[in-house]
Amino acid sequence: MLLSLLIYVAAGAVVGFVSGLFGIGGGVIVVPMLLPIFQAQGLGMDVAMHMAVGSSLATIVVTGLSSARAHWRLGNLVVSALPWLVAGLVTGALVGAQLAAALSGDILRIIFALFVLALAVRMIFALEPPPGRVIPPPGVVSGVGFVIGALSSLVGIGGGTLLVPFLIWSGVTMRQAVGTSAAAGVSIALAGSIGFIVAGTGEDQLPALSTGYIYWPAVGGITVASVFLAPLGARVASRVPAVWLRRAFAAFLVIVGFRLLLSG
Repeated sequence: MLLSLLIYVAAGAVVGFVSGLFGIGGGVIVVPMLLPIFQAQGLGMDVAMHMAVGSSLATIVVTGLSSARAHWRLGNLVVSALPWLVAGLVTGALVGAQLAAALSGDILRIIFALFVLALAVRMIFALEPPPGRVIPPPGVVSGVGFVIGALSSLVGIGGGTLLVPFLIWSGVTMRQAVGTSAAAGVSIALAGSIGFIVAGTGEDQLPALSTGYIYWPAVGGITVASVFLAPLGARVASRVPAVWLRRAFAAFLVIVGFRLLLSG
């Protein structure tokens, strides 16, 4: 048990550093880090992949709260749109978790890999949505939130990679887009975590110290270590040209995506 916890702490250190270095939520990194660790512990792909996604969402709940609180204090939230956005995100995240539970581990792995590769293409070509002027009506905001919440829960991320472009397209400033995304991302992670707990209840192959598809030793080890290492990654990032960071992160995503595609 102690050895396993040390492995998760080491994984959390990598997650924290890379998250700080590339300025992205840890979900894209946590899932491919946890999957081989769970498999090495003797878990089959169906259980290992679902636990990796569920545990990733649980780590985002903890790490995202501090970020959301800071942005709230700084006034970086679009308060008028947040309730409608959160309503769609929470509903979508709950649906996404149930959809993930209905899929096999291999299909979920492929979906995650394709998502990562699509994100890599966006990073390589610096594709950004055209700027908009006003936030869409509440119904549209909730509908977009539902789609983003479902996809984010399905692949175990906080949704920032999808929320920020949508908010910028809606005419929100970059600072407010990041702040609103940070706050909304906690709702995705919380709803998705609950969904994966419910979906995994009764699964007889789950290890001890897990609640549904969330494995708490992994959540604790990754969360603690990532909090300490993220600032170091951020300091390194501040000394590296932005274009180099974007290309390096895109290369990292390509490697992760193809590794997952070919690991079946």
